[in-house]
Amino acid sequence: MGFTRAELDSYRGKTLPDVVQDGLRLLIVGINPGLHTAAVQAPFSRRGNRFYPALFQAGIVDHLIDASEGFRPGDREHILARGVGLTTLVPGATARADELSTRQLLEGAAALEPRVAALKPVVVAMLGITSYRLAFGRPRAVVGKQPETLGRAELWVVPNPSGLNAHESVSSLAEAYREVAIAAGIPVYPRPPSN
Repeated sequence: MGFTRAELDSYRGKTLPDVVQDGLRLLIVGINPGLHTAAVQAPFSRRGNRFYPALFQAGIVDHLIDASEGFRPGDREHILARGVGLTTLVPGATARADELSTRQLLEGAAALEPRVAALKPVVVAMLGITSYRLAFGRPRAVVGKQPETLGRAELWVVPNPSGLNAHESVSSLAEAYREVAIAAGIPVYPRPPSN
C-alpha cells in the first residue's frame, strides 16, 4: 500500500487507537505515531521499522508481524493475548518524532500517568531515551529500569526501534525487549534461529 507524500502529509496530527485491554502485563509506549502508521492505523507499520522483528526475536510474539498495510487478522489479538499493550506518549502523528516540542512531550507524560494507573500493567517500557528525558524531566536518565515507578508499574526505558536509531540492531533491541517482558512476567518463547 503506497502513499504519495501529499497523502501521507494529510495524516499529520491524526491519532491511532491504543492496543490495550484489561490484564496487561507490559505496556510499551512509543513516542508518537508516524504518518504511515496513522494512515494504516497500526503501530510501527513503516517498512523497515525494527519493532516487530525485535518482538519476534525476543520471544514475545510467536511469529513475525507485518503491519505495513495494517494489522493482519489475529495479530492485534495475539499481541494482547501475550499480555502486551501498545500506546504512544504523544497522540498526534508527525513525519518524525523530532518534530515534537518539549511541551508536547511534557503534556504526553502528564496524560500517560492516569492511563497507566487505569490499565495497571506490571511494567511500562518507554521507547527512546531522549524523549523520555525530555518528557519526564530526567536529563541524566539512562536506558534500563528507572528508579521511579509510573502508576505503580515498574518503569523501564528501552531503545527506540526507529531506523534513525542506527546504533541499535534488531538483536540488541530484542535483548532489551526480552528483558522487560521477563520483568513483566510474560513467558517468552525460545528465541527463533538467526538468519
